[in-house]
Amino acid sequence: MIYIGIDISKYNHDCFIATETSVSFSFENNSSGFKELLEHFKPFNKSEMIIGLEATGHYGDNLKSFLSSHGFSFMEINPLLVKKFSDSKSLRKLKTDKKDAKLISEYMMTVDYKAYHHQSYHISALKSLTRERSKLISFRTAQYNMITKTLDIIFPEFNPFMKEQGYSDTSLYILSYFKSPDKIAKMTDLHYDKIRKKSMGKFSYPKFMKLKELAKETIGTSQDYHLDRLSTSISYVEKLNTDIKVIESRITELMKKYPTYFGSIKGIGTLTEAIILAEYGNISLYDSPSQMVSYAGLDSTIKQSGTMSTTGKLVKRGSKYLRSALINITLILMVNNPLFYAYYHKKKQEGKHHRVAQVNLAKKLIRVIHHLETTKTYFDSSLLK
Repeated sequence: MIYIGIDISKYNHDCFIATETSVSFSFENNSSGFKELLEHFKPFNKSEMIIGLEATGHYGDNLKSFLSSHGFSFMEINPLLVKKFSDSKSLRKLKTDKKDAKLISEYMMTVDYKAYHHQSYHISALKSLTRERSKLISFRTAQYNMITKTLDIIFPEFNPFMKEQGYSDTSLYILSYFKSPDKIAKMTDLHYDKIRKKSMGKFSYPKFMKLKELAKETIGTSQDYHLDRLSTSISYVEKLNTDIKVIESRITELMKKYPTYFGSIKGIGTLTEAIILAEYGNISLYDSPSQMVSYAGLDSTIKQSGTMSTTGKLVKRGSKYLRSALINITLILMVNNPLFYAYYHKKKQEGKHHRVAQVNLAKKLIRVIHHLETTKTYFDSSLLK
């Protein structure tokens, strides 16, 4: 077998081909560099090539796509594993890109080769979409907080009255169109008709009249710069809402091509299913659920010395997007699945804190997901133990 290690970086990649006359070279992260790589690969049979490269974010996406399109299989490696492998070989701290490429090729000789799945190029696109959505939601939350801070000054009665998590299209319409409590207090029945249509009939007339009364009696103070700041934040939120809807539509369309078995678990929606699939990739590559738990950073630190052994906080390595999705979905799982609900309360009765019980439930979900995907079976709650 021909073991090949590729160290990924932004502008140049380093490659080491372990043969009787080993070859080490650098190539640019562009078309001419990729063609140069192909020239070095020409003497070898594809079936005998074991290619490994570090998982280093988006810098290697184009190379992975190029290799896949030319019929080469390869395996992505966690950089932490390569570092530990390096530490085990020498106590000297010597790190260069060329040395890393050689280390990757040597590491590939010590592990079972699990090639990048043929769907992975599309899974990578799905990962980009789900992560972009997560970032946009974070930006939107920041703007929500800005709107709340401003309303606390100019109209502090608004949020307690509306009782919303975030800001609905109806609230945004009222705040952007009327801007100040004075104008809200002077709304007419014609304005109510527009608001009612915006809310699809959910905003009642008594609620409309109560909002006018609160605006008239507000203790808030309105300055022009407060109103300008409110208007700016609302325009940002409206743009973000549009962008998020577009991304969610693309995610939904992409997921139609890659249905999963774990998507049959009641409570897991398409967007959460997409995050889990995008972050894990081909679940059949994981030998056990414990590997999936570690990848999500849901395993605990263990400190052992002599006769003492303690477990600490979550290691929180791996994908923060995956970890967040798995923990957040536990609340919905409990509502929709009695056995997940019973498992959570079993952990609570053992004296575990709510958050700890949630993490335990997330781990159980991972075990279920691994079983469903490796056995290619749909979820059946009657078989859950």
